[in-house]
Amino acid sequence: MGKTRENSTGTLGKALEVVQIIASSPVPLRFTDVLKLSDQPRGTLHRQISNLVEEGLLELNRDHSYGLGLRLLEFASRAWAGNEFRAIAEPHLQKLHEQTGETVHLGVLRGIEVIYLDKVESRQSVRMYSQIGNTAPVYCTGVGKAALSALPDDELQARVAQIEFRRFTPRTLADAGALQQEIRQIRAEGNAYDREEHETDICCVAAPIHSHNRHFVAGISVTGPAYRITPDILRSWAGITRAAAAAIMANMATQLSPRA
Repeated sequence: MGKTRENSTGTLGKALEVVQIIASSPVPLRFTDVLKLSDQPRGTLHRQISNLVEEGLLELNRDHSYGLGLRLLEFASRAWAGNEFRAIAEPHLQKLHEQTGETVHLGVLRGIEVIYLDKVESRQSVRMYSQIGNTAPVYCTGVGKAALSALPDDELQARVAQIEFRRFTPRTLADAGALQQEIRQIRAEGNAYDREEHETDICCVAAPIHSHNRHFVAGISVTGPAYRITPDILRSWAGITRAAAAAIMANMATQLSPRA
């Protein structure tokens, strides 16, 4: 019985790996492309993809490349609509947006990435290209660094050790030492900043969100173009960003606590 369960878990993991490869690619992938990026044998991969297409989780395009299936969109829509944390945070995101006029993001820590759970778009003509459901590295985004700062020290060290530092811009943090130094500053001040570290000309101020036991960590941020959002403006929004995070945590403590 145990062996069957192990094999089932392994099969699911391999199927999810295929979906992740196709979802993460900036260009459509054909079977041979997926084969190069996967560690699965040709026959096994062919069966995996066939099953995923049959279940509606992948789609075969006319040019024989693969895309995400509509069934995944259905799952994502239901998960997003039913997410209690997102629902609790939503009015606070709206308030922060009204106070700043800029794009507000809500991101949840997942491994060494953050996944954007919600977004309120800027009222300005120049807008962000971020999307709900997209992931971003923790070490060069405001939401990511804010979330990291809420982790216990041992868990923080374990996650930082997994990061492969890549420079997205000349301002991207280059190594674990620089990141840990910045995390100490974030803990002291209560705010994280992205100073054009992930995208050139994009900056933000963020604050951490966490459950009482720190098993759940996230971040909220205000983001905008650097030509419009000066360092002084970012600092002036630090307090209201922390206040939004604190309000979300207060609501989490009451609305997500175990009920008698």
